[in-house]
Amino acid sequence: MKIIPAIDIIDGKCVRLSKGDYDTKKVYHENPLDIAKEYEDNGIQYLHLVDLDGAKAKTIKNLKTLEILASKINLIIDFGGGIKTRESLESAFNAGANQVTIGSIAVENPEMCEEWIHEFGAEKLILGADCLDRKVKTSGWLENSNLDVIDFIQSYQKKGIKDVICTDISKDGMLEGPSFELYKEILDQCKVSLIASGGISSMKDLEDLKEQGCSGAIIGKALYEGKITYKELQKFL
Repeated sequence: MKIIPAIDIIDGKCVRLSKGDYDTKKVYHENPLDIAKEYEDNGIQYLHLVDLDGAKAKTIKNLKTLEILASKINLIIDFGGGIKTRESLESAFNAGANQVTIGSIAVENPEMCEEWIHEFGAEKLILGADCLDRKVKTSGWLENSNLDVIDFIQSYQKKGIKDVICTDISKDGMLEGPSFELYKEILDQCKVSLIASGGISSMKDLEDLKEQGCSGAIIGKALYEGKITYKELQKFL
C-alpha cells in the first residue's frame, strides 16, 4: 500500500482543515518545500498536493508551489484543486504534476473528463470522490451534489478510470479513524484502485486499510502532529 502524505496549500503555506471547513485553517509550515524535502529524506515516494485556494476559486491559484516542488524533489506528485479546463489540466502537467486529481469537474462535466481519460491516459488522472453522508461534494467541499459516491465511482470506472481517492469529509482532519465501512463498500462494488483519505490517526489505521485492500492511504494531520512517525512509516514501507 502506498503511503501518500498530503500538503494542502492556502496562500502558499502548508495548512490543515477540519471537515473541510476553511474557518478551521491551521498553518503547520510556511514553506511547503521544506516539508516535501522532509518527506523525501524519510523514504516517502509520493505526495498529494492540494491547492485549497484553487478548489475554492475554481481555478488554480498555487501553480508556482507545484512548479517549485516538482523541480526540487523527486516525489511522485498528484495535484488537485481548481482543475476546471483543459488549459488548467495541461498547466498542472507542464508544472510537473505526475498525476492530476479531477473532482468537481468530474461531477460538472463528465463528457469532457471522459475525453481527458482517453487523451491523456487513465494512469495520469485520479478521480476525487469526496463525500459527506455518501453524497459527493465539490468546489473545495463547499457545494453539494445529489450524486451517491458509489454510483459516481462506478460511472467513472465505466469511462476507464482506475485510481480513486475517496475522502469521507466527516472524518477529515479529526484524527478519529477513517471510514472503513464506506471503503469496504467501494471495494466490494467497484473495480478500482482505492486510495483512502480522511481521519487516519495511527499505524493501526494504516495496517487495517492495507488489510482491507486499499492501494494507498493519504495522511496529513497525523504526520504533522506526530501521531504517526517517520520511523513507523519506514518500518511499514
